[in-house]
Amino acid sequence: MSDNTPAALDHAILPGVALGYSPVIDRQRAIAGTRLTLVPLRPDAKVDHAELLAALAAAFPAGGIVLSPQGEALLGALLQQPPAQPVQIEVPAFIAADEVHGPAIAALKGAGHSGLLKGLPSIALPAPVAAVFKDIVLEPGQTPPAGTRLVCAGLRGGQALDAAFEAGAQHVIGWPMDGSYEAEPGAKTEVAADLQVIVELMSRVDEGEDVERLEQTLKRDPSLAFKLLRYMNSAAFGLPVEVSSFRHAIMLLGYARLKRWLALLLTTASKDHSMRPIMYGAVRRGLIMEELAAGMDDREQRDEMFICGLFSLLDHMLKAPFDKLLQSIPVPERVRQALVDETGPFLPYLELVRAIEAESVFDYRERTAALMIGAGEVNACVLRALHKAAQLE
Repeated sequence: MSDNTPAALDHAILPGVALGYSPVIDRQRAIAGTRLTLVPLRPDAKVDHAELLAALAAAFPAGGIVLSPQGEALLGALLQQPPAQPVQIEVPAFIAADEVHGPAIAALKGAGHSGLLKGLPSIALPAPVAAVFKDIVLEPGQTPPAGTRLVCAGLRGGQALDAAFEAGAQHVIGWPMDGSYEAEPGAKTEVAADLQVIVELMSRVDEGEDVERLEQTLKRDPSLAFKLLRYMNSAAFGLPVEVSSFRHAIMLLGYARLKRWLALLLTTASKDHSMRPIMYGAVRRGLIMEELAAGMDDREQRDEMFICGLFSLLDHMLKAPFDKLLQSIPVPERVRQALVDETGPFLPYLELVRAIEAESVFDYRERTAALMIGAGEVNACVLRALHKAAQLE
């Protein structure tokens, strides 16, 4: 893969902070944005504000993010000097009610930003401050003030998301998956018809069939052929020349690297709208794992790390446990070890990505220590991956 990484993200950044991320999901299960959580790893951790602003501008040039800085010092710095691109900044209610922060919060609206109020304030907010907050994060059972929209955050699992929307939430910040997929007793495992062409194509590539037979398989679903070429020509995976046909792609990439593109296609081809948050998560897992593997000399291992992260939510997407799924979908042995046996060299990286998603500082510290990777390096990988994922979409 050629590297289109912005200069601000090409080195370790923000070593004193653990970055976490999660999707902002609307009532139609579309992705409305990304919440980026910034957790200082120590109470006295120093954050280079200029570096933070440069990294945010590089990773999210068009905005579309909710910033959730943990700790009053970091939040205060962002309120005094917010990013250049439009963002929504999450502010605890007690901070919003503090007159010390009032002028900076009130100024956000005029600069094109907005606020996400976290919790009910104990006193009425001054009108210029209240005008910044159209969205409020509340606990279950709490009622949003008039003129504000309810947001539920930190949720995990499809049932929790459904309950939040039924309770009136306009957006949910969280993940629809919680652990491995648990199949219901007696449930049948079969790949949906619109995905069977991709599975068949992956099997044929795995067996090394000739180009003509592969092309005939792909022609059974022209929309998939179009999407595959669109991915290959995207800025996120910038190839040196434009790919004009499936045959051209094979000549340019070879069979081994073609597998990663088919894996990406399988993970994003579902027409089920409720799967959009899962697809969001899967693409980012794959890209983060590939970024974490960027320093490895083995190109094949980097591609396999990408597929491992990408396929790590396939059980939720196809509603079947991995031991059944991977009987029909060909994957490298190291990927199978991580997903089915929960062993092997890729598992620690997958566990780190899960800790980043969960915004769990304890697990984050444990996983980075086990892999001997610094927080700054992980942060750069996360932001590069989020940037590339946005380019793909």
